[in-house]
Amino acid sequence: MKVAIFGIGLIGGSTAIDLRAANFCSEIIGVGRTQKNNELALHLGLVDKIATKEEAIAQADLIVLTVPVNNLIEELKYVLDYIQPHQVVTDMGSTKGGIIDAIKNHPNRQQYVASHPMAGTENSGPSAAIPNLFNGKVCIICDKENSNIAAVKLVEEMYNVLGMRLKYMEAHKHDVHAAYISHISHISSFVLAATVLEKEKDGEVKKNLDLLEKEKDEEAILEMAGGGFESTVRLAKSSPEMWAPIFQQNKNSLLEVMDTYIEKMYHFRNLINKNKTEELLAFMKEANEIRKILK
Repeated sequence: MKVAIFGIGLIGGSTAIDLRAANFCSEIIGVGRTQKNNELALHLGLVDKIATKEEAIAQADLIVLTVPVNNLIEELKYVLDYIQPHQVVTDMGSTKGGIIDAIKNHPNRQQYVASHPMAGTENSGPSAAIPNLFNGKVCIICDKENSNIAAVKLVEEMYNVLGMRLKYMEAHKHDVHAAYISHISHISSFVLAATVLEKEKDGEVKKNLDLLEKEKDEEAILEMAGGGFESTVRLAKSSPEMWAPIFQQNKNSLLEVMDTYIEKMYHFRNLINKNKTEELLAFMKEANEIRKILK
């Protein structure tokens, strides 16, 4: 069996590493967006060869789309237009509702399996690819009843090889859950990082520090930034080019989550501002209940 991977960065490259290690396929064909990424993927041994989209579709039994979500619908439609009855295509995008709605009436819809492996790091590009990225993580397969049995089985086999735990969900329900457990975390991290950078910049302007004082101040900030800060803003190092389209595609679900988040933040601020210590403690103890979910 031959596998074609469209997009050979962190997700596509990590998929290739584990599929090769498990001898899941005889050949891995890469389809990258830039010559630089293509050359690097070959150099790193992530893929056996680089091909055009047309060549990859003609040769592969399984086509895996790991391109950014703003390009995903176009790429998926293109692949579905040209695949043969024996071929299967899946995607690894972080949103599902809009993608599935866009191709729901395509004559080859049943050869497509919508999936979202919930794994990643803040890094990007072929050099970010690592083994075992997916191992032990959850993969959501959406609307599997609209895909043919053989296609679902092949995609399930791939994710089993990657070591993932499979869950099944309706696409739009997936997007709501993704907004709560993944997308809002990235937004919080981006906003916190921007807040810290803005406040530090304001402080430098107000204090009118010279170059030496700036360097000393930056060193102090780095020393103060312990593990809690680092873990909270780690996601802010993620690729804006990847995440901005995700936020836009999942706008409706995400805005609802953000409204709730902002409401909770204002409430927390008011408790601090009005010195309501007991209520503040009660709020945080209630939040501690997350331990029962995240064991």
